[in-house]
Amino acid sequence: MKHYSQTIIKEMPSRARAHFINSVTGYKSSNLIGTISPDGKTNLAIFSSVTHLGSNPPLLGFVLRPHTVMRNTFDNLKETGVFTVNHVSADMIRKAHQTSAKYPAGVSEFEQTGLNEDYRDDFKAPYVAESVIKIGCRYVNEYYLKENDCRFIIGAMEHIYLPEELVSDDGFINLEQAGTVSATGLDGYALPKILDRFSYAKPDEEVKSLLG
Repeated sequence: MKHYSQTIIKEMPSRARAHFINSVTGYKSSNLIGTISPDGKTNLAIFSSVTHLGSNPPLLGFVLRPHTVMRNTFDNLKETGVFTVNHVSADMIRKAHQTSAKYPAGVSEFEQTGLNEDYRDDFKAPYVAESVIKIGCRYVNEYYLKENDCRFIIGAMEHIYLPEELVSDDGFINLEQAGTVSATGLDGYALPKILDRFSYAKPDEEVKSLLG
């Protein structure tokens, strides 16, 4: 087993280091975040940092990289107060990945990639029509991360859309059936497979499979 010390990691070429560090923490979520500017210009960007923060109230968060370049997602959600989180499925990965390209301000990634805007229930921010699972969020707060000059954005989940048959009686959502992909590294996409579900863990009690 090779040992990668902090010194070795620092000496890696920047792109190799980015791939290495982005991969080593394991599979991550893969989502498209949709926003719209006050004057109606839409924006769509892929993120692998969206994470669950709590269920009561329903909150999620994601990381925005430093403001060394234009960040349309951040500007739009701060000005309008809303954004959408849309799952990426296997048949979308090429188009979804293309949203990471640095398009000029005012150029819509929806138009450039062929993904379609979807508006629901008078929510201002656009959902992705092709996404099986869509979440409408309201901006709640942000925290500046001085360690790397990033921002952690917190959103309240106000709207969730998904096929009813994906939700089991106990509320579990079958993401495998939904075709939701995960991200690995900067440019890798994978289809996870459910291996098992287990009963609630208690001390001195063996967990049981919920899938039989």
